[in-house]
Amino acid sequence: MKVNYIILFVLFTFNSCIALKVANKDVKTNLNIENSIEFINSQENIDRGYPFSEATVVNGIIYLSGEIGTIADGSLIPGGIEAETKQTLTNIKNKLERMGGSMDDVFKCTCMLSDIKDWPLMSQEYKKFFNPQKLPARSAFAGSGLALGAKLEIECMAIKRN
Repeated sequence: MKVNYIILFVLFTFNSCIALKVANKDVKTNLNIENSIEFINSQENIDRGYPFSEATVVNGIIYLSGEIGTIADGSLIPGGIEAETKQTLTNIKNKLERMGGSMDDVFKCTCMLSDIKDWPLMSQEYKKFFNPQKLPARSAFAGSGLALGAKLEIECMAIKRN
């Protein structure tokens, strides 16, 4: 009887080691960093010398860099928080569409405001860009010193569609 327990113990331990080795092999295969990060940059972004990628894609998730309400010439759109919100989200929408996606793919946004008092007006314009049944999770906070003196910067995460 003692021998049977020893045999069962050895078999169980051996089986666990094999399963662990297989699991470790799968994990190592999935952690190939060079193949799992895609850096997205337009020629415009490169030409302007910005110190960041417009987006990165990791494991099917698009991480968009913070976007502000700039127009084609790179300057900030005039008109205050509502105009900046509309332009910022239009810029985000255009980037996602160039990558084959849409605003329906966005699942998380972070909104950085220069003044928290702009939150209600920003939120009114923001909601116009999303399906009311599919509003992404969102954080919003106020700080100081946004690029180009912007009133708003938004960064988003979205699912990459193939």
